[in-house]
Amino acid sequence: MGPDILTSFDALLDARSPAEFAEDHLPGARSLPVLGDAERAYIGTVYKQQSPFEAKRQGAVLVSRNIARHLEAALAGKPKAWRPLVYCWRGGKRSGAFAHVLREVGWDARTLEGGYRAYRRWIVEQLATLPGMFRLRVVHGATGSGKSRLLRALTRAGAQVLDLEALAAHRGSVLGDLPGQAQPPQKLFETRLYAALSAFSAARPVYVEGESRKIGQLQVPEALMTAMRASECVRLEATPEARIALLMQEYRHFFTDTTALRAQLECLVPLHGHARVEAWKSLVAGGEFEALVARLLEEHYDPAYRRSAARNFARLPEAQVLHVPSPDEDAFAGIARALPA
Repeated sequence: MGPDILTSFDALLDARSPAEFAEDHLPGARSLPVLGDAERAYIGTVYKQQSPFEAKRQGAVLVSRNIARHLEAALAGKPKAWRPLVYCWRGGKRSGAFAHVLREVGWDARTLEGGYRAYRRWIVEQLATLPGMFRLRVVHGATGSGKSRLLRALTRAGAQVLDLEALAAHRGSVLGDLPGQAQPPQKLFETRLYAALSAFSAARPVYVEGESRKIGQLQVPEALMTAMRASECVRLEATPEARIALLMQEYRHFFTDTTALRAQLECLVPLHGHARVEAWKSLVAGGEFEALVARLLEEHYDPAYRRSAARNFARLPEAQVLHVPSPDEDAFAGIARALPA
């Protein structure tokens, strides 16, 4: 297993069910299931309740029908020299049947030895060692100081950036849900993380935000957390006014969906008690969103940041301090230009 095998074919075809594909898949793979989700469940039931033979007989009908459908649609017009790599869970019957038909057509189709399961083991192994190969520069700062904006500005300036919140589709706080966007499954997050890390050069620094172990519902791999916590830091400092203005921009979707906002605030009752959370909710009811943001910073985010950052990042006291004059994109572009790319 290695990155060369993923690039030496014209196409990667995932023969697993749509649900398996959604949980995770090889980068660039196309979902062409030989059994749909309901079909796979049905064949499993036949296997248990009737016999393996009957499951294979009925499964062959479904697999043949689905492969024919792919030949008529998704694979129509492929040239004779086309070379696909087909995989399923273990590199067994599903991918084997698909690849056999493709070879009979005349294409040089191969199967991935060990299937997705072997690939998944390889990803786990890579994520245990790859983070230690890079010189990380960990971006810190209290909530609202513009860490994500700086990472975007650094990307535009040509720096290497590992944007964990973008990969996780979450801003990493109690109000971190992105509107209309669910977080990926853990395995898919790790596949995306490997793809991002493997694209970096070890000769240049990699900027990453100082995250906690969990981003929403997703776990940051242990090796990456260890590397981040031992790395040099840069720290953003912004005025309270700039922080409030930035958060008013970043979280404006909550101010138009106050039901969701109140539900998220309710999650903080175990930490702050009913009285304080009800006070925050009263600001929501009155449309006093700037006052709400100011109180959340003072009473929730800032104390939590001080406790967590000082405890987990040993080199934070020696961090390079970067002052944020305003929440404008131009201000962060200027900061990014002053940092080594």
